[in-house]
Amino acid sequence: MCAIVGVHGAKNASNIAYYALFAMQHRGQESTGISSADGEKIRLIKDRGLVTEVFNEESFKVLNGNCAIGHNRYSTAGDDSILDAQPVFARYLLGEISVAHNGNLVNKDKVRNRLIKRGAIFQTGMDTENIVHLIAKSQEKKLVDRIKDMLNKIEGSYCLVIQSRSKMFVIRDRFGIRPLSLGRFKDGGYIVASETCALDLVGAEFVRDVRPGEMLIFSQGEEPVSHQIFEPDYHPCAFEYIYFSRPDSIIDGKNVYQMRLEMGRRLARETPAEVDLVLPVPDSGVAAARGFAEGLGVPFEMGIVRNHYVGRTFIEPTQEIREHKVKMKLSPIKYLIEGKRVAIIDDSLVRGTTSKQIVKMLREAGATEVHMRIAAPEIKYPCRYGIDTPTQEELISAKYTPEEIAKKMDATSLGFLSIEGLVESLGDDRNYSLVSFDGNYFAGGNAGSPGCSSSC
Repeated sequence: MCAIVGVHGAKNASNIAYYALFAMQHRGQESTGISSADGEKIRLIKDRGLVTEVFNEESFKVLNGNCAIGHNRYSTAGDDSILDAQPVFARYLLGEISVAHNGNLVNKDKVRNRLIKRGAIFQTGMDTENIVHLIAKSQEKKLVDRIKDMLNKIEGSYCLVIQSRSKMFVIRDRFGIRPLSLGRFKDGGYIVASETCALDLVGAEFVRDVRPGEMLIFSQGEEPVSHQIFEPDYHPCAFEYIYFSRPDSIIDGKNVYQMRLEMGRRLARETPAEVDLVLPVPDSGVAAARGFAEGLGVPFEMGIVRNHYVGRTFIEPTQEIREHKVKMKLSPIKYLIEGKRVAIIDDSLVRGTTSKQIVKMLREAGATEVHMRIAAPEIKYPCRYGIDTPTQEELISAKYTPEEIAKKMDATSLGFLSIEGLVESLGDDRNYSLVSFDGNYFAGGNAGSPGCSSSC
């Protein structure tokens, strides 16, 4: 679920990439990087930390040129190492390349083992490094043909931005699992980014979404050239609307905030509760809670305060750290809650760590009843397309019924949005990627483990 950006044919391309990555910081906080090209050389700066921590004025004196690609890392596996930061730079027979990748290759281990037998040496656990080696070891004469050769050897979800010294190549997998948008600047040049909120911040006009299975090639002074590499088999990730994308983004033609509002309304119809007050778990539960409150006709209040300087909890590596960070992250407003029957709305339920702590907080703040409602279906299967839903053993809904979970959390009741309700809330007949809910691992068949194996 990383963020990627590519800028071509624009002045101060690396500055634009910086602001785009800043707008998409929610998609990854572990590391960040930008590489630039000026027609002769690729330069790269990357490190652990947030966008504002890694880059400064001196950075942009180094990152010259009118082409830049960037990446924010959200890890699903591997070490917290600078080696795992992106973009990944390499020198090879045809020159220099830099690659940024958002997604998860399900045949990563199979491809890697083949490459190692052919003499490849790997420095990281990232599947992105597979992509670099496949390009470098291809026998094709031109870079574009090497990229096509590489694409025929990988399976899974991916949005790729590949930079040479003079060109930029943008690819979206045939399933369109991860979002990718194309924008244009008024004074010339193009940008691609994981979310449209990045285009809004840098003043780019949205052109269209990159099509599933499409490759766009950007060359100096020319319009982008489109190649339809694969026949589309469209399966956009429903989790982009549920949780991950920023609410002001337009993902494949749909506003994220509006989708979450509709999920909340549908949740109120499917699992109503007699309450005095509806509260969201900030921030991604806000729109769904508004919709739930509208559906019930009861007041909505921001009754839980979030400390925005604490990162997302379910990404953390140990249960002890996750539990401690929940307390640091969320605080109830006792004045609003005391003596009330409350419904608390969250976007999803993974391990149950955060939800259990929230119920406890609300009880301690004086709530007489706490009804937990989740604006998504039960997560019963690990995702292997780039979201850090853990092993099936760790997924609480894979082991217990809603009634059993409510008892464990000391909640008065617990209700989920149905899969049918989710699809209807999203509003059309697209074949959404619902793997966490229905276990349909459509990309890559049954190859490999259903758990995520990538660093993105």
